[in-house]
Order: sequence, then C-alpha cells, then structure tokens
Amino acid sequence: MPVLISTSVQVFRSLQYRRHNIRRQEHLASLGLDLHDRAVLEVGAGVGDHTTFFLDRGCTVLSTEPRPENCEIFSETMKQYLIEGYDKVRNCHLYQGDVESLHNAIKEPFDIIYCYGLLYHVENPAEVLAILARYCRGLFLLETCVSYGDHESVNPISEPQSDPSQSFHGNGCRPTRPWIFNRLKTLFPQVYVPKTQPAHEEFPLDWTSPPPEGRLTRAIFIGSHRPLTNPLLLDKLPDKQFRC
Repeated sequence: MPVLISTSVQVFRSLQYRRHNIRRQEHLASLGLDLHDRAVLEVGAGVGDHTTFFLDRGCTVLSTEPRPENCEIFSETMKQYLIEGYDKVRNCHLYQGDVESLHNAIKEPFDIIYCYGLLYHVENPAEVLAILARYCRGLFLLETCVSYGDHESVNPISEPQSDPSQSFHGNGCRPTRPWIFNRLKTLFPQVYVPKTQPAHEEFPLDWTSPPPEGRLTRAIFIGSHRPLTNPLLLDKLPDKQFRC
C-alpha cells in the first residue's frame, strides 16, 4: 500500500475519528431536519465516511475531495459497498478538487450543502462560504472548529500539508462563532444554531468558560433559504447548550 494511502487509512479509520464521526451524525439526525430525497453537495469528503448518511436517506450525493490518496480510498470503499450489494452508492459521484475550483466542474445548485470538518482547514473562510452559498438552494449544514470569544475574528493558523486530514494548501483558521454567524447572515435569509451539541468533548456546552488548553472546540451552524419552525434551533448564538 502506498505511503500516502496508508497514512490516510490510519488517520480516517482510527477509533478516535470513527467515534467523532458517529457523534456528529447522530446529532445531525436528532435535529429533525428534512434530509431525505435531496440533492447533496458534500465538500471535503475525506475518504467517504460521512457519505452513506445521506445515501441511506435516499439522497443523491456529489462528494468533493482534493487529495488524490483520499479520493482513491473513497472510490475503493464505494466499489466494495457495491460488491456487497449496497446499490445506493450508484447515487454518489466523486469530484477531485478543492472548493475554490468547484466552478470548473459544477454548475447546478443543490438542496443541501454539507460542510462538516472543512471550513477550519481553509485560508479564506469568507471566500469558501460565499462559493458554497452560491450552490445552495435549501440548507447549508456547517460544522467547524472555532475559537472562543464574543468578537469577530478569523484567527489564521498553519497546518501540516502532509497530514491527510489537515489543510490541503497548508493554511487554516479558527474563526469565532460570531464571525461565522454574521458571515452566514450575509449569505442566507435565515441562520440558526442548534440548542444541542453532539455528545463529544470537543463540542462545548458553556461558551462563557474556555476549555482546557489544547482541546479543539467545535460548533454547528445552519443556513436556510426559508424559515425553519424547529424547537431545537435558535436564531442567535447561545452562551450555553445541551447534549443531544
């Protein structure tokens, strides 16, 4: 097995990563959003560990991923699913490329943009949000690492390009929640934050008390082109949240 592919397998198929993915997607399922029979654009798909969440709900999925080693594992995984009789993978297609190059291959809009675990790996998050918003005709689902604070800040950082789970271009960011929330408000008529957080330590419940030093902190946001009547969603940033 080539070194790059072997590294991707070790990272994305680790117990830590698998647990993190499960907690994020069980939380998304708990929100009661209409995620069935939709056209989905999944950005930063990695090796495809999130993709079947939407395929199992009758969706068609276009997944994007810039790293060739991750794309190879993604394709082999979907082939294996098909061999084992999981025909829903026929509703999934893979585009190798970063978000900034989507315009070269993708023209049509999507009902759902799924951006879990990507935004903090890009150098210019405002540009990426604007690009993705242009493809969205329904829901924009965003999960990302954030920094604490009531101010607006992007907080750029460097990330190791050699790590298949980190920035493809070597630069990332850790925006504050207000920065993300206010950028989304310029792109979508409605913006929400869940009352709940996934059952994982990287998703804080109290935003007034910073976490232990060195721990990543994450938050979830939803942009929508129509109002959502949902008791689990807030139209402002909460100081405290609850476990789902």
